[in-house]
Amino acid sequence: MKTSLILILGDQLSAKIPSLEQADKRSDLVLMVEVSEEATYVRHHKKKIAFIFSAMRHFAEELTRNGWRVDYIRLDEPENIGSFTGELKRALIRHQPNRVVVTEASEWRILQAIFDWEKEVGVPVDILSDNRFIVSRDEFQRWAEGRKQLRMEYFYRDMRRKTELLMNGDQPEGGKWNFDAENRKPASADLLMPQIRKFSPDATTQDVLKLVKGRFADHFGDLEPFWFAVTSQDAEAVVDHFLDGTLAQFGDYQDAMLTGEPFLYHSLLSLYINSGLLDPLYVCRRVEAAYYAGKVPLNAAEGYIRQIIGWREYVRGIYWLKMPEYVSENFFGNTRHLPNFYWTGNTDMACLQAVVTQTKEEAYAHHIQRLMVTGNFALLAGVDPHEVHEWYLAVYADAYEWVELPNTLGMSQFADGGFLSSKPYAASGNYINKMSDYCRHCRFDVKKKVGDDACPFNALYWDFLLRNEDKLKSNHRLAQVYRTWHKMDEAKRTEYRQSAARFLSKFS
Repeated sequence: MKTSLILILGDQLSAKIPSLEQADKRSDLVLMVEVSEEATYVRHHKKKIAFIFSAMRHFAEELTRNGWRVDYIRLDEPENIGSFTGELKRALIRHQPNRVVVTEASEWRILQAIFDWEKEVGVPVDILSDNRFIVSRDEFQRWAEGRKQLRMEYFYRDMRRKTELLMNGDQPEGGKWNFDAENRKPASADLLMPQIRKFSPDATTQDVLKLVKGRFADHFGDLEPFWFAVTSQDAEAVVDHFLDGTLAQFGDYQDAMLTGEPFLYHSLLSLYINSGLLDPLYVCRRVEAAYYAGKVPLNAAEGYIRQIIGWREYVRGIYWLKMPEYVSENFFGNTRHLPNFYWTGNTDMACLQAVVTQTKEEAYAHHIQRLMVTGNFALLAGVDPHEVHEWYLAVYADAYEWVELPNTLGMSQFADGGFLSSKPYAASGNYINKMSDYCRHCRFDVKKKVGDDACPFNALYWDFLLRNEDKLKSNHRLAQVYRTWHKMDEAKRTEYRQSAARFLSKFS
């Protein structure tokens, strides 16, 4: 009887993954491996490592209960070589299969290694397309061909038509494709805040926590308390919880930030979708059903669905369209090192202190915290975008390179020169003050523009625009901003530059 060795990667934890769907329980064998190479190629947050390993072990247990033969290699096994290629070679010796089957990796680096396996190991290797996305890599490439600009909004409309989500015939529900303008309310502390759905670690997770505590003690982040869902069943319970008590206000407050409220009305489902525990289209159908049942307003349902079938699918397409060169993009030529407070949270800037501390504790921050606080500061300060990319990839539990890299280099740092985003997401302290209460607790005064006690974002904003004027002055979305700068009194402009220089000198 011919035997296939089915390799399941750590973000492919779905019974519907193609390599399992076409396999035969009677003859085939599943291989899953915990490898140090993947845990350390960037110094991943301890909680992120624990989540992935625990979810992998629970998935292996589920497969075994369902009649699969599973060869599971733990990180601490003495013979573990520490790489996918090394462990595959060992497994081929143990099991002598006729072929290897694997669903394509989501990251360019791993997929390149997979392409070399057949030649390296001497056994046929079948690489299957990943069906967990609405648009294949080839489909996105065909969509992109011939377009001068690859704007997400137009792609999103095509995804709405393809999935028929929130569609009324050939027209969008409510007469508009996008309700983003209704999704920008600042939150206040007197709102009734939902509680995030949390889970107590079982024996399997406790074993993983012990392993991570011993092997990765010097990695960033707090390991405990650990409360993530690590099974598809528990992840679906998070979906239920989000739909029942949180989604209705997600639309209004998805961009808001509050001190001491790390989650607000966000679902945290990206963690489970990106690892394979949840199917993204299933989640979107549940959200759509909640709208049609009258449980949530349209701006909430549309805003959430847009994040998944619009932005998530779009950045994956951009990633595969532009790799491997994309990771080296640096449009502004920024070289400043990432400040140490990104790892410690020790800064007088209350917004950065709050977001970095939250990231350290939870391995999570929502999209506006990432874009308009940590990302905005790095952009204004001229930090090397590759260092920014590696930080985001390391510290967030939902971060895989395919989704994180375009968000960081393209959207946050404008390092691709506008391929993904039409203008830099640069802002002064006023934006943070409008969308959060961080400035109330800060030693810096957001209303002051210059000086040692002024909000650093204010001077850094103008300094960023001036440093990069040659590259940005032709951007029509910044024309008015540059006109404002050139109308300023010369003494005022000098004060801005000097304030920014004094602040940046602390990180040189």
